Amino acid sequence: MGNQAVSLIGAPTDIGAGHRGASMGPEALRVANLQARLKARGIDVVDRGNLQGPLNPWEPPREGYRHLSAVVDWNRAVYEAIYGELSLGRLPVMLGGDHCLAIGSITAVARHCREHHKKLRVLWLDAHADFNTAQITPSGNIHGMPVACLCGMGPEELTTLGGSKPATAPDVFRQIGIRSVDEGEKRLVREARVSIFDMRQIDESGMKRVMEEALEGVDADTHLHVSFDVDFLDPAIAPGVGTTVRGGPNYREAQLCMEMIADTGRLASLDIVELNPAFDKRNQTAKLAVDLVESLFGKSTLIR
Repeated sequence: MGNQAVSLIGAPTDIGAGHRGASMGPEALRVANLQARLKARGIDVVDRGNLQGPLNPWEPPREGYRHLSAVVDWNRAVYEAIYGELSLGRLPVMLGGDHCLAIGSITAVARHCREHHKKLRVLWLDAHADFNTAQITPSGNIHGMPVACLCGMGPEELTTLGGSKPATAPDVFRQIGIRSVDEGEKRLVREARVSIFDMRQIDESGMKRVMEEALEGVDADTHLHVSFDVDFLDPAIAPGVGTTVRGGPNYREAQLCMEMIADTGRLASLDIVELNPAFDKRNQTAKLAVDLVESLFGKSTLIR
């Protein structure tokens, strides 16, 4: 995988989150040497710096959404930047920011796939299903809504970001590590038939079997997008997130997950989101995230 060209794009905002601090995520990943560690793997890595967008006004929700117009502005910036990198034949890595930004990145990826007749597969590594809507959201925080928005359920400004609605069908998603789903959300993900591998399934089948199923059908015509919410990881090893949920994958399970994705050779775009240095201890969560991203780009113990 040494001939890859990777572009890092910072999106420093916590506009969709319920806690402040994810806006500092991109810098924490840089401090943990993401660029240098990938370069050491023989990858051509360019850091494009940070996108610009509105400051977080920290207001209550209106009509079921918090900060909708600012969320739209940030996602439009992400959409254009990610689409631009894909058009250059580069692999974009969006450094979040909160998970609402995946609306922009995956909408761009989906457009790229349509234009190049590629199948899209999205691995959504997360403690949460992120399938809330204005009608059922407990908080109005849009970082709990990106998958629903991408599937066409949400405000027009977000569901039509790429010109056509929906950006993706629910069947492109494989959600892994899920262990917190709001009551209303449970019905929605069931009706949409989103493929969810929750922690019970990981416990019963093991990470290896789960990843084999999640990656089934990925081939040379597949664009594999990984949306890596750092709260996917157990908070015992990754305290630096705003929405911790106990009982996530441990270090070894997470490494296996990343290595099996790398083994496909199909990784073509990546989000790293919800890293919140304000809750972290000595940047340990950022260092762990960088460690796992190295594995995603093919670092393994032995030559296999």
